[in-house]
Amino acid sequence: MWPSVAHMGLLHNFVMAKSILDSICLNLLSAQAIDSTGIFTAGVGTAPWENMPQGEACATASQLKQSYMGRLIPLCRFCLLADEGMHYSEGIAHAGYKEGMQDLSVAIDSSGKEPRAQWVDPNKRPWRELISLLSFIDQSGGSGFQSWQIRFGLDRARDAQKVFSIWSGGLRVSSNAGEQYVSGTDDVVESNIWLESEALGQSWFEQLKQEMDGLDDLAKALYGRVLAYFKGLTVDGKNTAAQATNMFWQLCERDFQELVNSCDTTDETKKTRQQLRRKFAGYQHQSYDHFCPNETARQIDAWAHNRPNHYKYISQEAS
Repeated sequence: MWPSVAHMGLLHNFVMAKSILDSICLNLLSAQAIDSTGIFTAGVGTAPWENMPQGEACATASQLKQSYMGRLIPLCRFCLLADEGMHYSEGIAHAGYKEGMQDLSVAIDSSGKEPRAQWVDPNKRPWRELISLLSFIDQSGGSGFQSWQIRFGLDRARDAQKVFSIWSGGLRVSSNAGEQYVSGTDDVVESNIWLESEALGQSWFEQLKQEMDGLDDLAKALYGRVLAYFKGLTVDGKNTAAQATNMFWQLCERDFQELVNSCDTTDETKKTRQQLRRKFAGYQHQSYDHFCPNETARQIDAWAHNRPNHYKYISQEAS
């Protein structure tokens, strides 16, 4: 099993700049930074091609399991090229995040009894995880998913870049008997959100969190209203309610970058947030109307009775 994917598909995160060279610089880690994570007891380590292991449990293999280079370039499979073909076997078995070992680009929540990882979800685009990825900005002591790559890269980006982005992505996979494969609804997902160094801070983060909480409330209300609509027609509406919610998030995605840009404390951005709230509320109605027809008398009655009311969301001051 490839450790960078695991059994379902881990979500990876990197800080990016406008050029490839700057992006590489933002994501390079010093030996001191790697040691500070407390994850790799063997430190940076040696690249596998400089000292190849003789087997899956030799001294070199043990070092690769505990070093950053060994994790970055995992020798999960051994291949031997022979005259009659290629021999393929299991390679070095790396520990997973539950055993305290992880790629630094993966976000892990260790606040509970058991560590949790952020997985790729084709039905949930990574931009919706931005709050949890940046939760370390919150000075109120909140904890959640933490990505070492983001923490180190963000500090460097603030000093070196006026504008930078957070890229999140990965591949959703299925697994069986330790083998991973792509099938069914498995897919690749990615998001790239641009941030301004000068705007980042506690107040910006709190405002963005407030706006995202509002979007979550709209999505939950939409799901419940669509469900109630079909219940009034004595039809099971769970799948349709999920589709309506998914459509709502897809519509919101096109304006999310503007929302991120408008979470500072100026009067102009406050007006922008109010305009965006009206737009997001409109997306809620658009999704509801798309999946809840109002043609027959029964449909009109159910549609009117359950159509979402977002007056409180719009009228709430976007301070």
